[in-house]
Amino acid sequence: MTRFNHILAESANNVRTLTLNRPDKRNALSPELIEELTVALHEAESCECGVVILTGAGPAFCSGLDMDHLETMTASTPEESRRDSENMARVLRTLYEFPKPVIAAVNGPAIAGGMGLATIADFTLATPESKFGYTEVRVGFVPAIVASFLLRQIGEKRTRDLLLTGRLIKAQEALQLGLVTQIVTADELMKTARALAQSLLLNSPQAMQSVKKLLAKHAARRLDEELADAIAANAQQRSTEDFKEGVQAFLNRRRAEWPSQRIKA
Repeated sequence: MTRFNHILAESANNVRTLTLNRPDKRNALSPELIEELTVALHEAESCECGVVILTGAGPAFCSGLDMDHLETMTASTPEESRRDSENMARVLRTLYEFPKPVIAAVNGPAIAGGMGLATIADFTLATPESKFGYTEVRVGFVPAIVASFLLRQIGEKRTRDLLLTGRLIKAQEALQLGLVTQIVTADELMKTARALAQSLLLNSPQAMQSVKKLLAKHAARRLDEELADAIAANAQQRSTEDFKEGVQAFLNRRRAEWPSQRIKA
């Protein structure tokens, strides 16, 4: 089994638990963490485990893309931006098409790409204090890759609400939208996730895999096209002046002054 720097991978009772392990960064998605999670999922696919639990170390599940990395992206080449976007699309699609049941145990905020990881899982258990949101527009970014998955989950009108406002929602609203399966107290979160995993292990592994394969196949052709468009949009947005301004405003804790909003004389 691969040794990771930012992922804890543990196996017990036929369940593989993957823990995002950058608590000092609120488990923000750096390029290394994204790559490690992709590898960890591929290893879990081929191991003897029947269920995977995904959670985060510390008080957050995942705060989205690492802002330090976002700052470097403002100077990235088009090729680097595209490769970065492709890596994010790859880990989300790997999770979406994963052949075994995946339970996200959301122990705190799940923001932007972190919300994608949390809600693309087959089951999403969240604490009452957990918050969710696709906040990309607040920093001049585009939540392009997650949009394809979110459309399938909650429909276009609600997708437009979340993606255009960039607002944070509480676990209860996420439950009502169908993005969260169950709300569980923090003390009971992992216990409940493990109990759910054990109940799933009583089912036919082959039958569950067939169900997941069928659902993934239904979406495959559309996803191929949509993610190609999303990767292009994601990469292109990183070269815009609004993105550069949004990142700097966030890092300097000030209100953004959007270049695209200025009226030309």
